[in-house]
Amino acid sequence: MAPQVTVPKAVLGTEYGGHCVALERLGPEPLVYSVGLGEDISFDLELMKRTRAEVHGFDPTPRSIAWLKTQELPERFTLHEIGLGGKDGELRFNPPENPAHISHTLLERPETEERSITVPIRRITTVMAELGHDHLDVLKLDIEGSEYEVIEELIAQSVSIDQILIEFHHQFDSIPLSKTHAAIGQLNAAGYQVFHVSPSGHEVSFIREA
Repeated sequence: MAPQVTVPKAVLGTEYGGHCVALERLGPEPLVYSVGLGEDISFDLELMKRTRAEVHGFDPTPRSIAWLKTQELPERFTLHEIGLGGKDGELRFNPPENPAHISHTLLERPETEERSITVPIRRITTVMAELGHDHLDVLKLDIEGSEYEVIEELIAQSVSIDQILIEFHHQFDSIPLSKTHAAIGQLNAAGYQVFHVSPSGHEVSFIREA
């Protein structure tokens, strides 16, 4: 997997929570959806320092929500205690095997299903309609395997987004690498090109053709 186009870019945030964005393609006040926050919003904070970004953060994980409420969040950061997925409703959210870790998933995880929780989930089109948004400058997805159905939804509904920053989770046993390749092909067909791939091959940034 390699970049398909060359654009000026910058990796913002920590090694754990960072993502690559094409800053020069953003306006002075970009609208950003940051989906999957955990306990690291370093990308969002640095982007807000570099621009006058309006960031809407999404995460239904109780531990993440509790942590975020202890932080001094900028006025332009709005927390939404919901997840994004392929449907509107509620779904079981399975915790990681290691209790020290925070990342839950909507995927099946039999070894921890007895500790699963129910969380609210919305489609991206539903959220955008509720918030009165018809276009996003940046969509960041780090949602533990649910990215594939969100990609299908935003393509099927022709959601207007300039840059999509995705952490793919083909390291999970239930997600073959071919599924990530297929998702990239879908995004290419919808007019998005890869401009950055992290050394691990999991974080991939896309930009819509001008």
